[in-house]
Amino acid sequence: MGYEPMKLKGERVWRTYVGGKMIDRLNGNEEGEDGHFPEEWMYSVTRAANAGREEIEEGICRLDDGSFRTLREVLEREPEEMLGASHVERWGVTPGVLIKIIDSRERLTIQVHPDKEKAEELFHSPFGKTECWHILDTRKDMEEEACIYLGFKEGITRDMLEDCFEKQDCEKMLSLLNRIPVKPVETYLVRGGIPHAIGSGCLLIEIQEPTDYTIRVERVTPSGFRIDDRMCHQGLGFKRMFECFNFTGENEERTKEKFCIRLKKLCQDKISGYELVGYEDTSCFRMERLTLEGDVNVKGEGVFSCLYVLSGKGILKTKSHEYPFERHDQFFVPARAGEYRLSALAGHPAVLLRLYGPKS
Repeated sequence: MGYEPMKLKGERVWRTYVGGKMIDRLNGNEEGEDGHFPEEWMYSVTRAANAGREEIEEGICRLDDGSFRTLREVLEREPEEMLGASHVERWGVTPGVLIKIIDSRERLTIQVHPDKEKAEELFHSPFGKTECWHILDTRKDMEEEACIYLGFKEGITRDMLEDCFEKQDCEKMLSLLNRIPVKPVETYLVRGGIPHAIGSGCLLIEIQEPTDYTIRVERVTPSGFRIDDRMCHQGLGFKRMFECFNFTGENEERTKEKFCIRLKKLCQDKISGYELVGYEDTSCFRMERLTLEGDVNVKGEGVFSCLYVLSGKGILKTKSHEYPFERHDQFFVPARAGEYRLSALAGHPAVLLRLYGPKS
């Protein structure tokens, strides 16, 4: 049996912070407004964890073929064919990765995610939440320049953070972190344990380990939304949640040097581009940014991948289907996919992201 790329639909997900207008525009809605759906999850078999919305299954993506089948159902039916035998042996029937588009109208709350060791210890999970941000654009309707807050400054201690938390002195708490201005095409690796906050005005692709464990130390968002206690401590309680933080501090210059990944040039026949994050940076995932001109035949690689169209138009052609593609289209390529053809519209190069799961 031959396996072919499948077109998917993204899933908008409720969050505590506000944004999402730019994602509406990616979906063709120029009249979209910011609200509590500032993220679109892609290629996802991970359910979002939102207190008070437990009865709503959010975050699970479906095929864009009218069948209403979820990606999870497809993977569970033929796991080795979809994900690869070595991947299934190592990670089970999960892509081992979650990919999102995030559009922040306001700064996100200061937060941290567990690394693999803490995730195993505290949540009995094989996955933590190391993540990577590829900046797509910065919003022009903001008063301040787009930025991120990343890692503690030098000399910050757990006692200092806990004191800020008890007093809910959010201004001082934010001052404990490095503030880094960002611009399009930059890519930042945020390992589990590193405190952070995406600033207002960022449109980015996030690739991460497939969990929703988010420890929040601000109990009210900048726009005034009060966060449920469990959304803060994720069931750990307000004391144990501080065990997830890495208190190693750096200055701003060293932080940017350490976490902003240098582009690595790729060159293939009719496809050029860059590796944005690779397995030498983290074993959790891999991401490439590719520019396609003309036609190119692509063979299955024995591992699954995800294709996301950043810009341009073209056609993805398999033996049995022909998919016109344009900005924001999403495809899942099975591990045992046969050869397929990518064609960019004449005179209009197509720019795509190709994303991979954890190293097997």
